[in-house]
Amino acid sequence: MRGRWHLNGKGSARAVEVGRGRSSSRLMNISTSIPEIDAGNFASARWVLCPPNSVKVVCWNINRGLQLERIIDFLGRSKADLLLLQEADLNARRTWHLHIAREIAQRLHLNYVFGREFQELTQGTRQSPAFHGQATLSPWPLANARILRFQQQSNFWRPHWFLPEIEPFQERLGGRLALVADADVGGTKIVTYNLHLESRGDDRLRGSQLDETLKDAERDKIDTPVILAGDLNMDVSAGKVAQRIARAGFKDAFANQHLPTTPDSFMQHGRVIDWIFTRGRVRASQSQVHRSVSGSDHYPLSARLDFG
Repeated sequence: MRGRWHLNGKGSARAVEVGRGRSSSRLMNISTSIPEIDAGNFASARWVLCPPNSVKVVCWNINRGLQLERIIDFLGRSKADLLLLQEADLNARRTWHLHIAREIAQRLHLNYVFGREFQELTQGTRQSPAFHGQATLSPWPLANARILRFQQQSNFWRPHWFLPEIEPFQERLGGRLALVADADVGGTKIVTYNLHLESRGDDRLRGSQLDETLKDAERDKIDTPVILAGDLNMDVSAGKVAQRIARAGFKDAFANQHLPTTPDSFMQHGRVIDWIFTRGRVRASQSQVHRSVSGSDHYPLSARLDFG
């Protein structure tokens, strides 16, 4: 499929306007004609005779969806119950003006919610803006989607009057966020936090963004199954950040037996920056970093979560 995205096509799609972004003194406000959260339902109806006692979750930074066919191939083969994806494009030139989250949902017959992180100023126009953000998908119903946009942000992406509006400078409006949604898995509510912490900042900034997420998760009862996963852009296996995660009741799905989640490059070795944490009545097993998958500049992570 090649063409421009649209919200109201085949299948069931809906959109909810939940807020406005910050303005740019040089260019424009974030387009308010496009909602911060877009959602669609493309999964088949399910009759649940025996509720599942486990779910499979996949977490993956898909690098805008540039290698869409490889991404869809892996996600389809994964047979996951929950997909938490970061860096999904919407109407960007570099990804054929597709709504990547919606495209994946339609092709794999899933439900989805998409939260816009940034308006990509060099990828669209004022009349046809482009966006970038997180997507959570599932064959199970998704509800109560909302955005937790972090109070602490980097100024790196803001437009500057002295920079030309061309792609290498990647000027943006918006800010990093956690996309929160509830999944109803055969009658069991699972709260998902889909994170993308700042890449253009230090660990102090990223730690503050993670703290906002941990604080927000306090609204759910301690035994409620919660998944906190995403591209954290830092190693949180030790130190004060790891202690704060543990105090909040979250456990590392990999039990700190992580492999690098990004490939080696000419400049540096692969890094451990993508994570899956759980809290509540779930226990992780069969955790894996899929290092043979080449659909992005990150490897996908998966884990089996057993209900306790």
